[in-house]
Amino acid sequence: MPTTPSPLDSAVLLLTGIMASGKSTVAQHLAERLPRAAHVRGDAFRRMIVTGGADMTVESGPGSPAREELRLRHRISAAAADLYAEAGVTAVVQDIVIGEDLAHYVDLVRTRPLYVVVLAPAPDAVAAREAGRAKTGYGGDWTVARLDAVLRQETPPIGLWLDSSALTPEETVDALLARLPEAKV
Repeated sequence: MPTTPSPLDSAVLLLTGIMASGKSTVAQHLAERLPRAAHVRGDAFRRMIVTGGADMTVESGPGSPAREELRLRHRISAAAADLYAEAGVTAVVQDIVIGEDLAHYVDLVRTRPLYVVVLAPAPDAVAAREAGRAKTGYGGDWTVARLDAVLRQETPPIGLWLDSSALTPEETVDALLARLPEAKV
């Protein structure tokens, strides 16, 4: 029996937000629900730089090695997403793409339809999630409040912004799918 076509067939969906907003978990749950999907983890491309990598800091301005690495990572993940979509695989890209980088990322992806979902849980929910994780994303210059401010004050209102503060990952996927037309770029 043939499956019903989905608006996500051969599409790219960018799932973004700040650290500990639930991107990885939600992206994996979403990809698992689709008939043919790839979970493109942007951070994997950062980890591929074995030596000489530059960590992002609050001071990492345009042209800095850290900003250039971030732009490279975005170019690679956008290209990978396009290649998956060309092959009929829905690409669920998950990465921190906030501030001015969001509009730039949208321009990098050639595939249409392109969907953008910004997970925007409240800062206290993010802090609680961060406290419960094995990995630590925040430290040094970066705090939940500082990164949340970049998200809310410097990121253009592209796609669907979803407050997932009180939602489980499964409920977040349900909400995302129910509101998918709002995410289309």
